[in-house]
Order: sequence, then structure tokens, then C-alpha cells
Amino acid sequence: MTLGHEFAGTVVEVGPGVSDVAEGDRAAVMPLYTCGRCERCRAGRPNVCAQIGFHGLMADGGMAESTVVPAHMLHKLPDDVSLEMGALVEPMAVAYHAAALGQVERGGSAAVFGAGPIGIGLWFALRGMGVDDVWVVEPSATRRAAIEALGATTLDPMSVDVPAAIAEATGGSGADAAYDAAGVQPAVETALASIGFAKPMVSVAIYETPLATPLINLVMNESRIQGSLCYNHDDYRNVIDLMSQGHYDTTGWVEKIAMNDVVAEGFEALHDGRKMKVLVDPTA
Repeated sequence: MTLGHEFAGTVVEVGPGVSDVAEGDRAAVMPLYTCGRCERCRAGRPNVCAQIGFHGLMADGGMAESTVVPAHMLHKLPDDVSLEMGALVEPMAVAYHAAALGQVERGGSAAVFGAGPIGIGLWFALRGMGVDDVWVVEPSATRRAAIEALGATTLDPMSVDVPAAIAEATGGSGADAAYDAAGVQPAVETALASIGFAKPMVSVAIYETPLATPLINLVMNESRIQGSLCYNHDDYRNVIDLMSQGHYDTTGWVEKIAMNDVVAEGFEALHDGRKMKVLVDPTA
């Protein structure tokens, strides 16, 4: 199963010197290429390597029936984690990494802005970390309905004063962290107005254009903006462990399609907002 640089499959051959992986193993691929030499890699932060690359983007393999990767990229899947779920480890690890950077304590609160795949992944990750109160802020009724069906509490920013609602729910304190998975200025502004004293807004969106940011909110609260990029091996292991516990549910937001349908039912459907996440089966 694959889409771009998200891979899971069965190992059909191993190269010389490989001992931790065997033919027949089922695995998810952590598709990062890193240099191992730059300051970031030496500091144990290869996810922000100065020369980072991705298998399937900077190297062949995206949506291929088979591909070749270094053994260290593989994370074995337990028997109770399907290949379909395995292909979702990569985006869910993006969300898990961001969720962890918010440093919300068990029993705390968080606001997630955007209910696309990463926003949904943030909700799953935060709930898996024991965060009790998570509000998902999303203007699209379709996306709100999808994540509500999974059990999430949502807020419609078109009809609700989100910072006021969160302040009321938290006794005036504000959220312990906010996460921008929307990438638009209204989400950033509202997120910064929703966090409490000395708390972070974690940015995990891709920003296509520069945004005007109300930094006075950070000054008055001594709060901060924290960037989040990719994932590490611990994020992969934690996501796979949660999947093995049955924590993730793909109902209503993930759809599997055949390779022949990838344009109309993949790229075009995603672009038009008719679908949220698709998995491509290259063998179908």
C-alpha cells in the first residue's frame, strides 16, 4: 500500500549483511534519507537533517509495486496490524511527533486546528497520550462529521468564538497546547488566542504563502510557536504500538483505490475535497 512516500508491504528479498529483516516480514517504511554528519543529525534530530530527502519523492518508489530501501528504514508490523494500517504509519507518525512536541501532560487539554488527515492523526495521538480534552476546530461540515463519528469534540469557527469556548471549558486558563494543521492565517490567529500562559502553538502545516502573525499574543502570554517536521523511529514505534492496541480507526476518512483510479479517484478527488485520504494498491 502506498501514496507518495507512505509505504507498507511484505519483504520479498534481503541483501547481504541484513540480519534484522527477513523475507516474508511485513513492514512499514520510514522513508527518510539523512546525512548522519550535520549538526542536526549529530544532535539526534535527523528528522531536520540539513540534507533531508524522502524515498518516493527524491528517489524512485512512489506508488510502485515494489521498491528497494535500506534495512534501517523498516519497522516490522505485528500480526494484528494490517498493511493498510501500516501505510498510514507515516502520516500518523507526523502527527504523533507534533503532538509530543506540545508537551501536554496526561489529563490536559489541547486544540487541533484542521480536521484533515494530520489533524485527525493529532487527535488520535493526543488521546493515545492520555490528553482528556481535545477540541478539533474545523469549518468544513463534512470533515467535522467525519471526525465526530470517531468520537471527537469539534468546534465550528464560523459559528463559535473558539478562544472564548476553550477559555470557558478550561476555567479561563486556555488550552495547554494548540496545533495548526490547517496552514491558513485565521487558524493561526485563533490558535494563538486559544492557548494558555507559557503554552505552545505547534505548527505542523505546510504554508504556501507568508502569514501575518499576531506576535503580541506571544509577548503578553510568554507563549511560543513550535515547529514540527517529520518523525523519528520512536514516533513510528509508538504509532505501531497504538495501532496494535486498536487505537486508530480509518472509518469515514480513508479509502483504498486501485492504481488505475489514482487520477480521478485519487488526485482529483482529493483536490476537489471529495475525499480526505486515499491508499493506492499498486497490484489492483
